[in-house]
Amino acid sequence: MTRDDSPPSVRIADGRTPVADRIRERVRKAGERFHANDNICAHVEPGELDELQREVEAKMLEVLRALVIDTESDHNTQDTARRVAKMYLREVFAGRYVAEPPVTEFPNVAGLNELMIVGPVTVRSACSHHLCPILGRVWIGVMPNEHTALIGLSKYARLVEWVMTRPQIQEEAIANLAELLQEKMQPDGLAIVMEADHSCMQWRGVKDMDSKMTNSVMRGSFLKDPDLRREFLSLLADRRG
Repeated sequence: MTRDDSPPSVRIADGRTPVADRIRERVRKAGERFHANDNICAHVEPGELDELQREVEAKMLEVLRALVIDTESDHNTQDTARRVAKMYLREVFAGRYVAEPPVTEFPNVAGLNELMIVGPVTVRSACSHHLCPILGRVWIGVMPNEHTALIGLSKYARLVEWVMTRPQIQEEAIANLAELLQEKMQPDGLAIVMEADHSCMQWRGVKDMDSKMTNSVMRGSFLKDPDLRREFLSLLADRRG
């Protein structure tokens, strides 16, 4: 018996336009972007993610062949294309293809107006330049007012994961997270600090294992009030230590 190692899209061969092209056309017609760190789930119809995964598997098999890897007789790579396609769509880039996680918001009945800090929240992302892992931590500072919507602690982690599981650069990642939290909570002030290791610097290039990238976003009262900013950064230094 001979092994059918042709790409899945060829084996299916139903004559339809590739699902990636269909989704791309919907995004374009809506006048929206499909950059690496954009969420496009609104343009993915039911069942199409499975179809897209099969297409990615077929393309990944071609990549392996172009790398002169014998996926037929090498037992370690016979199923690699399927595993990588599943990993990209369902795990490490899932924030592109799934809807925002549901988050229950509570009114600030007690009128809380003191600094709150959440973190560290684990970050798992990927550099959009080389698709190498970005692994780190995020701290979030919130200065609420009487109109602020409060969310549960676990929901911060869910929102962080949703934003971060996309290919992107760190600077844009926390800016997008800040936009999401600001819109959802409407606090007086919002501060986010992210510290991460970048495999694209540690694994390739200069191969510097000790370098980390740390950056921050400050909104509202954290920008206007230097004492509040100092308090946040001081408390954060204790937690990071």
